[in-house]
Amino acid sequence: MKMWMLELDGNQFTGQLPQNICRGGTLEYFIANDNHFRGPIPKDLKNCSSLKRVRLERNRLTVNISEDFGVYPSLEFISLSDNDFYGEISPQWALCNNLSSLQIARNNITGRIPPELGNSAQLRALDLSSNHLVGEIPKELTKLTSLTRLILSGNQLSGGIPMEVGSFSQLEYLDLSANRLSQSIPETIGDMLQLYYLNLSSNNFSLGIPPQIGKLVQVNELDLSHNVLSGEIPTQIQSLQSLSTLNLSYNNLSGSITIFNELRGLVHVNIEHNELQGPIPDIPAFQNAPIQALEGNKGLCGNVSGLKPCKLSKNGHHKLLYAIMFPLLGAAILLIVILALYFSFKSRGKHADEESESSLISANLFAISSFDGKLLYSEIISATNNFDSSCCIGKGGYGNVYRVELSSGDIVAVKKVHPLRADEVRAAKEFQNEVMACIEIRHRNIVKFYGFCWSAEQSFLVYKYLEKGSLATNLSNEEAGKELDWEKRVNIIKGVAHALSYLHNDCSPPIVHRDLSSNNVLLDAEFEAHVSDFGTAKLLNPDSSNWTNLAGTYGYVAPELAYTMKVSEKCDVYSFGVLTMEVIMGAHPGDLISTLPSSSLEMRLLVKDVLDQRPLPPSADVQDKLESVMEIAFMCLAENPHSRPTMYAISQLLAR
Repeated sequence: MKMWMLELDGNQFTGQLPQNICRGGTLEYFIANDNHFRGPIPKDLKNCSSLKRVRLERNRLTVNISEDFGVYPSLEFISLSDNDFYGEISPQWALCNNLSSLQIARNNITGRIPPELGNSAQLRALDLSSNHLVGEIPKELTKLTSLTRLILSGNQLSGGIPMEVGSFSQLEYLDLSANRLSQSIPETIGDMLQLYYLNLSSNNFSLGIPPQIGKLVQVNELDLSHNVLSGEIPTQIQSLQSLSTLNLSYNNLSGSITIFNELRGLVHVNIEHNELQGPIPDIPAFQNAPIQALEGNKGLCGNVSGLKPCKLSKNGHHKLLYAIMFPLLGAAILLIVILALYFSFKSRGKHADEESESSLISANLFAISSFDGKLLYSEIISATNNFDSSCCIGKGGYGNVYRVELSSGDIVAVKKVHPLRADEVRAAKEFQNEVMACIEIRHRNIVKFYGFCWSAEQSFLVYKYLEKGSLATNLSNEEAGKELDWEKRVNIIKGVAHALSYLHNDCSPPIVHRDLSSNNVLLDAEFEAHVSDFGTAKLLNPDSSNWTNLAGTYGYVAPELAYTMKVSEKCDVYSFGVLTMEVIMGAHPGDLISTLPSSSLEMRLLVKDVLDQRPLPPSADVQDKLESVMEIAFMCLAENPHSRPTMYAISQLLAR
């Protein structure tokens, strides 16, 4: 028997992996992650040239990685992380010409990183973290111009960061922490304009922070802690308007930190154990920071518990007096001028006001892509008339959604978080979940995320506006339901499957949506599906599998969550099954879920009975497709989560 896919993932299997799995040379997908398999891998895997995707992570496998794996010309993805593999990384991995993701983290790999990996032109993700690698980072890696994630943390790498690092034009995530890297941080690091995560902590980098770091306007998290960096913090760092987490602790940095007053988006900050001095910035990240994040500096002051108050010199008192008097005097003069102008031009007042307002907000204030947070905030408040209900297009569990037309002509969707009251801790957690999930995501079937605002007055997220609205709205509307022909519906199902497969397999750590429903699938002008609303998303860290409260939409929640509270990717698979039936039926399947057919004949009869009658009847070919899609939906609705297929397998089946 020839086999093209073997899925054993997410069980409690023990012992050794089965042998002779590539008999006939047809095996393409070997998925056995998250089990307790021990010992070697199947011997015939070394010469299984048909392989496209291999996932063996989170087992206890023990083989010499340089001897037991071969060359796979069709291989696209391989994850061997969290095992006991040993040996050195073979240069032959570079001969896997289609390889886009190589993950061998948290093993016992030794030796050096082979420079030949720089020839893997298709490589987008490389994770070799938490091993025993030595030597320098090969400059040849900088030829990987398609690379978006590079994780080499937790090794014994030495030397400096290659000067050619700026060639990583597509790199979004760089983690070189916990190594023995030294020298200065190269100025070319500022050329990685797509970077949103940068961690160089726990190394021996010296000299100053390069001013070019201010060019990383998309960076959201920056960690330079536990080095020997010195000098003043460059003023260019205030250009990082999307920065939410900053750690500069345990260095020798000196001077003032008032430049951080401009970083209103900061949420978490740690500058302990430096030589910084002067008043701390008047922004929440500093004012609300624990004293441990500020201590160990020789001269910080401010109105924060544990810090001494700032003292004013005699000249300082005069400056304070002038600072109070001159603005008041200026305000009085300005008020007189405004009143004079108002009465002089009252007859043209309304027209003039409109022109004035237009001039204030015309200069491309849709600038979240360049991270001008202040202007974006003012623009959205103005465009929605401070979130007036007339602009509201949808309501959710923890926020309302508004259609916002900006002065530039761009239209965006803004989700405004409900004010934090009794449940403020959970609401804040949900907001942070969605922000963190959205920042990580780049996929055509997931709603494009532009940015966010978090302040005492308003908190909201900004997304691309999708013209056709939610799938639920389209299915519930008679005319829209007719317009959703069967080809569009099948493509919607495929799009959602591709999105979930990406979240589960291509994000690190994997992301479980946890609230997939027809309300959270949006359609663009071409009726292409875009998954939205990550308010309850869970990032699946290896050491965290439980959730403290049941979340999701009634009718879509996997049954096991009601009694185990254990979150896994299979919860999304169940919700996808419900959604698929809803798309085909035109309405939520309801109790039909509990009476699924047991034979293929019953299944075909059921499909004919439940098809939405609003579109034109499907052709024979489309009818066959719908039966195949419905069969996948039934598999997704298995009561035992281990019996459900993975979203990757579903995505591949639908793509065939």
